[in-house]
Amino acid sequence: MTQSHRLSRGGRIDRSRPLSFTFNGKRYQGYAGDTLASALLANGVFVVGRSFKLHRPRGIVAAGAEEPNAIMQVGEGATVRPDQRATQVELYDGLQASTVANLGFDPMAVNNKLSALLPAGFYYKTFMWPQSFWPRYEKQIRKAAGLGRAPSEPDPARYEKMNAHADVLVVGGGPAGLAAALVAGRAGARVMLVDEQAELGGALLHASETINNQPASDWISATVAELETMSEVRILRRATAFGHYDHNFVGIVEDCNDFAGEGQSGALRYRYWRVRARQVVHATGAHERPLVFGNNDRPGVMLASAISTYVNRYGVAPGKRAVVFTNNDSAYQTALDLHAANVEVAAVIDARSEPKGGLVEQVQQAGIEIHGGHVIVNTRGGRHVKAVEVQRLQNGQLAGERKTINCDLVANSGGWSPVVHLHCHAGALPVWDDAKACFLPPEPTVPGQRSAGAVTGADTLQDCLEQGINAATEAVREAGFEAGDKPELKAADAPAGTPLQPLWLVPSGKPVSRGPLQFVDFQNDTTAADIVLATCEGYESVQHVKRYTAMGFGTDQGKLGNINGMAILADTLGQSIPETGTTTYRPAYTPVAFAALVGRETGDFFQPIRKTAMHEWHVEQGALFENVGQWKRPWYYPRAGETMQQALQRECLATREHVGVLDASTLGKIEVHVADANTFLDMIYTGGRRKMKTGTCRYGLMLHEDGMIFDDGVTAKLGDNHYLLTTTSGGAAGALRWLEEWHQTEWPHMDVFFTSITDQWATIAVNGPDSRKVLESLCDDIDLSGEAFPFMALREGTVAGVPARVFRISFTGELAFEINVNANYGRHVWEAVMAAGEPYGITP
Repeated sequence: MTQSHRLSRGGRIDRSRPLSFTFNGKRYQGYAGDTLASALLANGVFVVGRSFKLHRPRGIVAAGAEEPNAIMQVGEGATVRPDQRATQVELYDGLQASTVANLGFDPMAVNNKLSALLPAGFYYKTFMWPQSFWPRYEKQIRKAAGLGRAPSEPDPARYEKMNAHADVLVVGGGPAGLAAALVAGRAGARVMLVDEQAELGGALLHASETINNQPASDWISATVAELETMSEVRILRRATAFGHYDHNFVGIVEDCNDFAGEGQSGALRYRYWRVRARQVVHATGAHERPLVFGNNDRPGVMLASAISTYVNRYGVAPGKRAVVFTNNDSAYQTALDLHAANVEVAAVIDARSEPKGGLVEQVQQAGIEIHGGHVIVNTRGGRHVKAVEVQRLQNGQLAGERKTINCDLVANSGGWSPVVHLHCHAGALPVWDDAKACFLPPEPTVPGQRSAGAVTGADTLQDCLEQGINAATEAVREAGFEAGDKPELKAADAPAGTPLQPLWLVPSGKPVSRGPLQFVDFQNDTTAADIVLATCEGYESVQHVKRYTAMGFGTDQGKLGNINGMAILADTLGQSIPETGTTTYRPAYTPVAFAALVGRETGDFFQPIRKTAMHEWHVEQGALFENVGQWKRPWYYPRAGETMQQALQRECLATREHVGVLDASTLGKIEVHVADANTFLDMIYTGGRRKMKTGTCRYGLMLHEDGMIFDDGVTAKLGDNHYLLTTTSGGAAGALRWLEEWHQTEWPHMDVFFTSITDQWATIAVNGPDSRKVLESLCDDIDLSGEAFPFMALREGTVAGVPARVFRISFTGELAFEINVNANYGRHVWEAVMAAGEPYGITP
């Protein structure tokens, strides 16, 4: 179990705690603090998957949530977790990981040889006929895709949901997020700080930056220690804010035990936080973009920042001889990090003709050769990169001779894409910045939201810290607090450099359909040629191209490929990137386990069982029940030797001839009141409500937009602009949603409120020729005569000594009354009715 690529020193791992794990049945070793990805790289495991369509061997590209290739099955049996990113799986002793795809001999790899026959849209063209065969096609396509397998056994783990409120929610625990949380915490606000990693610090965890002339790691430790002493600050580690919804409602999933392999025996696995925040500070950072060049998907081709992360944070050298390919300064830091780790850097290939600046000079001083104005055109190798082909780039075209540089690692960087996903969830539209070549959050953004750090395009540590402080200062003031002491933070000056030069597609010297495959979206095998083909076939909208090519469809939500894809589309259409626009980012930002959202609402708890106040009486009388919505409603009361039909006939005959009683508490009851109740109900129901007199009732029909009836309850007028609506038992929630929807979306100017009171009232329906006699023996303050109490009227009084609303309504066609009382007195009144009805043979 030798770790052939583990550095002898460095990293934040605990080398005193070795951990054993298996990958595809083979045993390896890592250390506490590793991720599954870093441990695999340390052991020289570079092929970790197969691509979706072509089944090409794929390796680890990134180090975080943006990883498109290293998608694993983790665990076994009932606790297996499908589709886990190896970059986000913390290593623990005994971890078992596997791939669905065959990493050795894969018959489906023939697709790679046939790639010219499998362009974008070939599914739509090939599998259209015969239509009845589609289910068979789909089964084989899904099987070929090599996606994860869900567990087939019941999950023994436990899941929780929590509701929380925050004055300031800070998403992201990097330098900007930590600074923001510190300011908000010192102001005395309720603060939630959320970060998806096990450690706070963000990019500082793999950087050599200083703050206030001290290592950044010391500042992180001091800041976190101060935050943890604040009673109003809650820190959520290993927690991903996956969705930002209206009114600053944010969904967060926290990994409580899964990171340690404790998803079993009733252990709490995930906690789903539903947070309503007065102010939100997005400090979500940025993802590095890859460059698009020939065979850029080979194992060993990685993001430059990811390589720095593996070297500095995990003590892993992903290769022995590296080439750095970039169009900006940040990748030069990777060259320096590799050099410091004694990894040979064969060359830096820079698309900019004359790169200059502090980092460039440091690389030159390290004796690393820099090829300005050059690009990597292609890579060589099979299951791992072995060499790159380099050529000069002049005026966007290749020139001069092509050189070959041997290497087993390619660090590439095409710039940075701010993580604007959560902004877009809340309705903000990102704005293109030509100078930074990326989409940025709009300013001003959605009310109650602010951005800080790399998500705004900030490219220095000092800017990130200052933006975090300023965003939190504004947020706490908007939340009604006075900002406390602002931290004095000074980062080392960033070296001056040469601006980024956008390079969306490296020319290959041939038309894109004839040259080597140039991958834009690694997870879905979308190439530059696919995007060009889509435009040739008439697709010009970025949304249509996304669907036709599957660009950005994967579980990484286009984090790496979408900006490159949009730019290639814009260039093909001869328009600007802002004119082309961006695809829609939707929740979830990263995949969320269904179980986390479900919580404990499984099995018997999938739907709550609702029982009326008289339920136990029905049980005692031997009633059988039917499910009506979520309610248990008495179905019939069989006597010894009776069939269902005989019981029904007996009950109906008793109601026709004397008196029957029904527990109608399950009917939906909604109060509608305040100034515009009359007008609103006139718009909702067929037939007017405005002319109704207090104390009367009216049947009504609610219709959907297509004119179909979906509820036919009774409306009772309790007073001026005060109504009680009854609905079908199973349709009560739908009727309330219908009222709320039309109020919120069509008539928000109306002053009207809706309150569900279904559970607050027990309803006893007394039907039959003798029903008036039964009620007269229990009620002496309501005149029950036909003249004083006509059909479709209501009266208020007392029944069996309990305040009640009595309705003269019938659904049987017989003389009938409905008694409504406080549910706490429901059984008492029911038993009184039964006792009063005994002389008349009352039958439930």
